[in-house]
Amino acid sequence: MVKVSIVGASGYVGGELVRILVRHPNVELASLTSRQYAGEYVHKVHPNLKGILNIRFTGEDPVTAATKADLVFLALPHKASVKVVPEIMKSGVKIVDMSADFRLKDPEQYKIWYSYEHPYPDLLKKFVYGLPELHRDELKNANYVSAPGCMATSSIISLAPLYRYVSDVPLIVDAKIGSSGAGGKPSLSTHYSERYGVIRPYKPAGHRHAAEIEQEIGRLAGKKVKVGMSAHAVNIVRGILTTSHIITDQQITVPELWRAYREFYKNEPFVRFMMDKTGIYKYPDPKVVVGSNFADVGFDFDSHSGRIVALGAIDNLIKGAAGSAVQSMNLMLGYDEKLSLDVPAIHPV
Repeated sequence: MVKVSIVGASGYVGGELVRILVRHPNVELASLTSRQYAGEYVHKVHPNLKGILNIRFTGEDPVTAATKADLVFLALPHKASVKVVPEIMKSGVKIVDMSADFRLKDPEQYKIWYSYEHPYPDLLKKFVYGLPELHRDELKNANYVSAPGCMATSSIISLAPLYRYVSDVPLIVDAKIGSSGAGGKPSLSTHYSERYGVIRPYKPAGHRHAAEIEQEIGRLAGKKVKVGMSAHAVNIVRGILTTSHIITDQQITVPELWRAYREFYKNEPFVRFMMDKTGIYKYPDPKVVVGSNFADVGFDFDSHSGRIVALGAIDNLIKGAAGSAVQSMNLMLGYDEKLSLDVPAIHPV
């Protein structure tokens, strides 16, 4: 039995971590922290857990919570994890960080994408990028893991089998995400009357997740890759759909693309091909992954423009955050990576 603490357990991602881990046969929840709700029962904030879990949030600081556990999840805002990780490392506890603070391996990229100089550049190489589909062997030996960004996850998983077709033309990623991607703290633009019914471009250029896509697809392709990414808020609560474009002058056939995907993902328990010409869902759609750790992928080829279209759909809070993090944890601890995650999506939703 492994003791696990979750720092920042009252947010949406923290709540999903609790929901997944409370049914994990090898996990004991040691500490669930929340400064805002310290002393309150967890189900006061996560009512779906009423009758499942009867413990309270603590107001413990991250270091104290971590020292009570064998592994700690840090569900903290960007630039907050980096302030506590060096001290937590001294205790010998394993870390899964949900923020962007350790995702990028090149410290110079933090100046470009996050507008600050990383205070601990030497620690970046100690963290494994927590995408099991690309880093499984590294995760099995990892003590420190950085969970990927949600839109980066959908984009990378759908694009990775196509790395051989990446040219000098930038990859173009169009991402659409539900309202839970903005977190649980409301703002003027996210409360119901402003958020409902929108198809709202909110980051047409310069989205930070582009850096992760460049890093991971570039690693596969063996060369520097440029990504142009646009993000839109859409009228759903959970889910992401990414539509990505590779422009190539290579002669390509659809069977060749099928082989690329099948070969790349032939042993992946959570990647599904959604390519059904007669089905209700002919291509990936976030609606059929909600509540699950599945990533649905599909593709098409536009011979007129030499464009490969890669499609990815995930639940932003599960495969895009908590689910993928628990999958990484399972690998870190030598468990079956599907443990506590092999549940179907909810449908209809």
